[in-house]
Amino acid sequence: MNALNLEEFTKTYTEKGYDNVTIREWAANSVSELHTHEFAVHAVVAQGEMWLTRNNQTEHLQIGDTFTMDPETPHSEKYGPSGTVYWAARKFPKI
Repeated sequence: MNALNLEEFTKTYTEKGYDNVTIREWAANSVSELHTHEFAVHAVVAQGEMWLTRNNQTEHLQIGDTFTMDPETPHSEKYGPSGTVYWAARKFPKI
C-alpha cells in the first residue's frame, strides 16, 4: 500500500474494522494540549510534521510516518512550521 494514498489507506483500515477515516488539518506551530479520545486510532502523516507526546515520550513524525493509539491514552501534539495534515482511522468501542 502506498502510505500517501488516501483511498487505499481508507480501504485498508475499514477492512481492518476501523469505523471511519478523517482528515485532520492543523495550522502552523499550533499545539493540541494534553487530552484523550474515546476511540482507537491509526494515523499517517500526509503533509508537514508533528511531535506526539504520550507516556512521557515524544516522537517526531514526518510525511509517511504512522502512529497508533488505544482509547483514553493521554497525549499532546505539536504541529510543524508548515502546518500538519494527517489521516486518522478511528475505531470506536462497541456498545
